[in-house]
Amino acid sequence: MSDETVQEDAAEPARKRVSPRAKLILLVLACVALVGGIWWYVDYQNNGKFFQETNDATVQADMVTIAPRVSGYVAEVLVAENQDVRPGQPLVRIDPRDARAQAAQAEAQIAVAGAQADTARAQIREQYAAIDQAQAQLAAARSKAAYDAAEVARYRPLAASGAETRQQLAQLEITARQSADNVRAAQAAVAAQQRRVGSLESQVAQGRAQGQAARAQLAAASVDVGATQLTAPIGGRIGDRTVTIGQFVQAGTRLMSVVPLDSLYITANFKETQLALMRPGQPVDIHVDALDGVTVRGRVESLAPGTGAQFSLLPPQNATGNFTKITQRVPVRVSIEATPAARRLLVPGLSVTVTVDTRGARGELKALREQAER
Repeated sequence: MSDETVQEDAAEPARKRVSPRAKLILLVLACVALVGGIWWYVDYQNNGKFFQETNDATVQADMVTIAPRVSGYVAEVLVAENQDVRPGQPLVRIDPRDARAQAAQAEAQIAVAGAQADTARAQIREQYAAIDQAQAQLAAARSKAAYDAAEVARYRPLAASGAETRQQLAQLEITARQSADNVRAAQAAVAAQQRRVGSLESQVAQGRAQGQAARAQLAAASVDVGATQLTAPIGGRIGDRTVTIGQFVQAGTRLMSVVPLDSLYITANFKETQLALMRPGQPVDIHVDALDGVTVRGRVESLAPGTGAQFSLLPPQNATGNFTKITQRVPVRVSIEATPAARRLLVPGLSVTVTVDTRGARGELKALREQAER
């Protein structure tokens, strides 16, 4: 028997191992794989490629930092860590005695300024009486001066004729000059008394201004008194409480934070290549890592006006050196449409995976391409 005959006899059993049934099964599997591939391709072209997903996303909230406006010692801490608070609820009370003392001092200054103004007004009234008296004295002096001048005029012809002595005329002339001097003195006294009225009125204005300054100090002190009690500006949950009773706190020192758990949202950082069809209002599926198997609904609320790098402390300056192109990410804000039961389990900082359905804008990209080709 030749070697070729032996090889053919050995290959014959191998060909007999693949039965027709196996061939049918393989054919069916190949057809199923082909149909599945075609179905996946069609579905991807019609739907799949319009779903944009990222796991670079976290739950966030606009937390409010509680800090005092005045410095002082903490008298009371009225809330506990992780306590839910309502708007306006007292949180911390700082010892108000210093602020109240400043308010009392300002009230005393207001009283002093008012008393000074009242004293000046009373002096003005007295001064008007003194002016009347000086004017009366001026009128009397003028009358006497006129009389003395008339006497001099009457005696001068008599003295010239010898009917009266020249000594008598000289005496009358001296008296007339003294009367004229008295008129000028009375006029100066009236002017001085009138000028004093202006000085006293300026004292009234000064007292009024001091009163206004003291009232402004009282208003500031009253604000400081009210600021010794810190209240919750919004409703939420207390977090990161660092204040204790007896602690001295400076103005602006962070004491705690209020987290509005009813106003949570998600910041998802999508690649720039995923944003072409992303629009506000599009539906979003949110998968929270802490809630395995739970899908939360949401919607695209807004897109940031720049990439995250542009809002960093040191934004990149690509023109200053060698350039390496890196795919940028743009923050997208997503609102959460969850049930109250699900919201209770969400807190800021949790990692999530966000999938945005952009099918509603599928025609816009085609329209943009057509416009660009024109």
